[in-house]
Amino acid sequence: MYRTVIVEDDPVITLLNRRYIEKDERFCVVQTFSAAHPALFWLRSNPVDLIILDVYMPQMNGLELLRMLRAEGVDSDVIMVTSANDAETIEALMRLGVTDYLIKPFGFERFQLALDTFCNRRNAIHDSAQGAFTQNTLDRALLHISTPVTQTPSAPPKGLQPKTLERIQTYLQENPGGHTCDDIAGHVELSVVTVRRYVNYLVEQSVISSDMDYNTGGRPCIVYHAEN
Repeated sequence: MYRTVIVEDDPVITLLNRRYIEKDERFCVVQTFSAAHPALFWLRSNPVDLIILDVYMPQMNGLELLRMLRAEGVDSDVIMVTSANDAETIEALMRLGVTDYLIKPFGFERFQLALDTFCNRRNAIHDSAQGAFTQNTLDRALLHISTPVTQTPSAPPKGLQPKTLERIQTYLQENPGGHTCDDIAGHVELSVVTVRRYVNYLVEQSVISSDMDYNTGGRPCIVYHAEN
Protein backbone atom coordinates (compact mmCIF):
# COMPACT_ATOMS: atom_id res chain seq x y z
CA MET A 1 0.00 0.00 0.00
CA TYR A 2 1.12 3.54 -0.68
CA ARG A 3 1.88 5.41 2.54
CA THR A 4 0.11 8.75 2.44
CA VAL A 5 0.26 11.92 4.57
CA ILE A 6 -2.30 14.76 4.56
CA VAL A 7 -1.15 18.31 5.39
CA GLU A 8 -4.25 20.52 5.65
CA ASP A 9 -5.28 23.04 8.32
CA ASP A 10 -9.04 22.70 7.76
CA PRO A 11 -10.27 19.66 9.74
CA VAL A 12 -13.33 19.27 7.50
CA ILE A 13 -11.19 19.08 4.36
CA THR A 14 -8.76 16.74 6.11
CA LEU A 15 -11.62 14.39 6.95
CA LEU A 16 -12.96 14.57 3.38
CA ASN A 17 -9.53 13.87 1.87
CA ARG A 18 -9.01 10.96 4.23
CA ARG A 19 -12.37 9.43 3.30
CA TYR A 20 -11.56 9.75 -0.40
CA ILE A 21 -8.14 8.12 0.06
CA GLU A 22 -9.41 5.30 2.26
CA LYS A 23 -11.94 4.31 -0.40
CA ASP A 24 -8.94 3.16 -2.46
CA GLU A 25 -7.34 0.01 -1.07
CA ARG A 26 -4.03 0.89 -2.71
CA PHE A 27 -3.47 3.69 -0.18
CA CYS A 28 -3.29 4.09 3.58
CA VAL A 29 -3.18 7.37 5.51
CA VAL A 30 -0.35 7.08 8.01
CA GLN A 31 -0.45 10.62 9.42
CA THR A 32 -2.30 13.93 9.16
CA PHE A 33 -1.03 17.41 10.07
CA SER A 34 -2.83 20.72 10.50
CA ALA A 35 0.34 22.81 10.17
CA ALA A 36 3.50 22.69 8.08
CA HIS A 37 6.18 22.74 10.80
CA PRO A 38 5.24 19.44 12.50
CA ALA A 39 4.79 17.88 9.07
CA LEU A 40 8.31 18.97 8.08
CA PHE A 41 9.79 17.54 11.29
CA TRP A 42 7.98 14.21 10.86
CA LEU A 43 8.65 13.80 7.14
CA ARG A 44 12.38 14.30 7.63
CA SER A 45 12.63 10.86 9.24
CA ASN A 46 9.51 9.04 8.03
CA PRO A 47 9.50 8.21 4.29
CA VAL A 48 6.09 8.20 2.58
CA ASP A 49 4.97 7.66 -0.98
CA LEU A 50 2.47 10.48 -1.32
CA ILE A 51 1.70 13.83 0.35
CA ILE A 52 -1.70 15.52 -0.02
CA LEU A 53 -0.81 19.18 0.51
CA ASP A 54 -2.67 22.48 0.93
CA VAL A 55 -1.12 25.88 0.20
CA TYR A 56 -2.86 28.22 2.65
CA MET A 57 -1.73 27.38 6.18
CA PRO A 58 -0.60 29.53 9.11
CA GLN A 59 3.09 30.18 9.89
CA MET A 60 4.41 28.34 6.81
CA ASN A 61 2.43 27.72 3.62
CA GLY A 62 2.47 24.60 1.50
CA LEU A 63 4.79 26.06 -1.14
CA GLU A 64 7.38 26.93 1.49
CA LEU A 65 7.02 23.48 3.05
CA LEU A 66 7.55 21.71 -0.25
CA ARG A 67 10.62 23.81 -1.03
CA MET A 68 12.14 22.83 2.32
CA LEU A 69 11.28 19.16 1.83
CA ARG A 70 12.91 19.10 -1.60
CA ALA A 71 15.97 20.93 -0.27
CA GLU A 72 16.34 18.23 2.39
CA GLY A 73 16.00 15.40 -0.10
CA VAL A 74 12.42 14.34 0.65
CA ASP A 75 11.25 13.11 -2.76
CA SER A 76 7.71 11.93 -1.95
CA ASP A 77 5.17 12.55 -4.69
CA VAL A 78 2.78 15.41 -3.94
CA ILE A 79 -0.82 16.08 -4.94
CA MET A 80 -1.89 19.65 -4.23
CA VAL A 81 -5.42 20.05 -2.87
CA THR A 82 -5.91 23.76 -2.45
CA SER A 83 -7.89 26.87 -3.31
CA ALA A 84 -4.73 28.60 -4.58
CA ASN A 85 -5.42 29.18 -8.27
CA ASP A 86 -3.04 31.97 -9.26
CA ALA A 87 -0.54 31.28 -12.04
CA GLU A 88 2.54 32.18 -9.98
CA THR A 89 1.77 29.67 -7.22
CA ILE A 90 0.79 26.92 -9.64
CA GLU A 91 3.94 27.40 -11.73
CA ALA A 92 6.16 27.38 -8.63
CA LEU A 93 4.62 24.15 -7.38
CA MET A 94 4.82 22.48 -10.77
CA ARG A 95 8.54 23.29 -10.86
CA LEU A 96 8.84 21.39 -7.58
CA GLY A 97 7.44 18.28 -9.25
CA VAL A 98 3.89 17.96 -7.96
CA THR A 99 2.07 14.98 -9.45
CA ASP A 100 -1.31 16.69 -9.76
CA TYR A 101 -3.05 19.91 -8.76
CA LEU A 102 -6.67 19.99 -7.56
CA ILE A 103 -8.39 23.33 -7.05
CA LYS A 104 -11.08 23.38 -4.35
CA PRO A 105 -13.92 22.65 -4.59
CA PHE A 106 -13.80 19.42 -6.59
CA GLY A 107 -15.62 16.10 -6.71
CA PHE A 108 -14.58 12.60 -5.72
CA GLU A 109 -14.13 11.60 -9.37
CA ARG A 110 -11.40 14.21 -9.88
CA PHE A 111 -9.66 13.18 -6.67
CA GLN A 112 -9.78 9.54 -7.74
CA LEU A 113 -8.31 10.49 -11.11
CA ALA A 114 -5.35 12.06 -9.31
CA LEU A 115 -4.78 8.86 -7.32
CA ASP A 116 -5.06 6.75 -10.48
CA THR A 117 -2.54 8.98 -12.26
CA PHE A 118 -0.11 8.58 -9.38
CA CYS A 119 -0.48 4.79 -9.42
CA ASN A 120 -0.20 4.52 -13.20
CA ARG A 121 3.00 6.53 -13.18
CA ARG A 122 4.49 4.44 -10.37
CA ASN A 123 3.51 1.20 -12.11
CA ALA A 124 4.93 2.27 -15.46
CA ILE A 125 8.28 3.15 -13.90
CA HIS A 126 8.33 -0.04 -11.83
CA ASP A 127 7.54 -2.20 -14.88
CA SER A 128 10.59 -0.82 -16.67
CA ALA A 129 12.90 -0.80 -13.67
CA GLN A 130 14.78 -3.91 -14.82
CA GLY A 131 15.68 -2.51 -18.21
CA ALA A 132 15.90 0.59 -20.37
CA PHE A 133 12.77 2.55 -21.20
CA THR A 134 11.30 2.38 -24.65
CA GLN A 135 9.46 5.42 -25.97
CA ASN A 136 6.13 3.68 -25.31
CA THR A 137 6.93 2.86 -21.68
CA LEU A 138 8.27 6.36 -21.08
CA ASP A 139 5.13 7.87 -22.59
CA ARG A 140 3.03 5.77 -20.21
CA ALA A 141 5.03 7.04 -17.26
CA LEU A 142 4.66 10.67 -18.38
CA LEU A 143 1.05 10.43 -19.56
CA HIS A 144 -0.25 12.52 -16.67
CA ILE A 145 1.89 15.43 -17.91
CA SER A 146 1.32 15.24 -21.66
CA THR A 147 -2.37 14.35 -21.82
CA PRO A 148 -5.02 16.86 -20.79
CA VAL A 149 -7.69 15.71 -18.36
CA THR A 150 -11.11 15.24 -19.92
CA GLN A 151 -14.04 15.21 -17.55
CA THR A 152 -17.54 14.19 -18.44
CA PRO A 153 -20.54 15.65 -16.63
CA SER A 154 -21.45 13.58 -13.62
CA ALA A 155 -24.97 12.62 -12.62
CA PRO A 156 -26.34 14.44 -9.57
CA PRO A 157 -25.29 12.62 -6.40
CA LYS A 158 -27.94 10.64 -4.64
CA GLY A 159 -30.06 12.84 -2.40
CA LEU A 160 -29.82 16.08 -4.40
CA GLN A 161 -33.25 17.43 -5.25
CA PRO A 162 -33.87 19.29 -8.54
CA LYS A 163 -36.10 21.90 -6.86
CA THR A 164 -33.40 22.70 -4.31
CA LEU A 165 -30.77 22.96 -7.05
CA GLU A 166 -33.05 25.35 -8.91
CA ARG A 167 -33.71 27.41 -5.76
CA ILE A 168 -30.00 27.93 -5.09
CA GLN A 169 -29.22 28.66 -8.73
CA THR A 170 -32.11 31.14 -8.98
CA TYR A 171 -30.98 32.97 -5.84
CA LEU A 172 -27.48 33.40 -7.27
CA GLN A 173 -28.81 34.53 -10.66
CA GLU A 174 -31.11 37.10 -9.06
CA ASN A 175 -28.43 38.40 -6.69
CA PRO A 176 -25.23 39.21 -8.62
CA GLY A 177 -21.95 39.15 -6.75
CA GLY A 178 -20.18 36.59 -4.63
CA HIS A 179 -22.01 34.72 -1.88
CA THR A 180 -20.62 32.35 0.74
CA CYS A 181 -22.41 29.17 1.77
CA ASP A 182 -23.49 30.97 4.95
CA ASP A 183 -25.04 33.78 2.89
CA ILE A 184 -26.89 31.38 0.61
CA ALA A 185 -28.10 29.19 3.46
CA GLY A 186 -29.63 32.17 5.25
CA HIS A 187 -31.59 33.25 2.18
CA VAL A 188 -32.80 29.88 0.91
CA GLU A 189 -33.52 28.54 4.41
CA LEU A 190 -31.27 25.48 4.26
CA SER A 191 -28.37 24.35 6.42
CA VAL A 192 -24.85 25.41 5.47
CA VAL A 193 -23.84 21.75 5.09
CA THR A 194 -26.70 21.13 2.66
CA VAL A 195 -25.94 24.26 0.65
CA ARG A 196 -22.28 23.27 0.37
CA ARG A 197 -23.23 19.92 -1.19
CA TYR A 198 -25.43 21.62 -3.77
CA VAL A 199 -23.05 24.43 -4.72
CA ASN A 200 -20.13 22.00 -5.07
CA TYR A 201 -22.21 19.98 -7.54
CA LEU A 202 -23.28 23.13 -9.44
CA VAL A 203 -19.63 24.23 -9.70
CA GLU A 204 -18.61 20.80 -11.03
CA GLN A 205 -21.29 21.12 -13.72
CA SER A 206 -20.14 24.70 -14.58
CA VAL A 207 -23.61 26.01 -13.74
CA ILE A 208 -22.12 28.41 -11.20
CA SER A 209 -18.52 29.42 -10.50
CA SER A 210 -16.45 29.92 -7.38
CA ASP A 211 -13.67 32.29 -6.39
CA MET A 212 -11.55 32.97 -3.34
CA ASP A 213 -12.27 36.12 -1.32
CA TYR A 214 -9.03 37.29 0.30
CA ASN A 215 -10.50 40.52 1.69
CA THR A 216 -12.00 38.98 4.79
CA GLY A 217 -9.52 40.29 7.32
CA GLY A 218 -8.69 36.70 8.18
CA ARG A 219 -8.78 33.35 6.46
CA PRO A 220 -9.82 33.44 2.77
CA CYS A 221 -13.26 32.04 1.99
CA ILE A 222 -14.96 30.63 -1.10
CA VAL A 223 -17.68 32.71 -2.74
CA TYR A 224 -20.11 31.50 -5.40
CA HIS A 225 -21.90 33.33 -8.19
CA ALA A 226 -23.97 32.51 -11.26
CA GLU A 227 -22.25 32.28 -14.64
CA ASN A 228 -22.99 35.14 -16.99
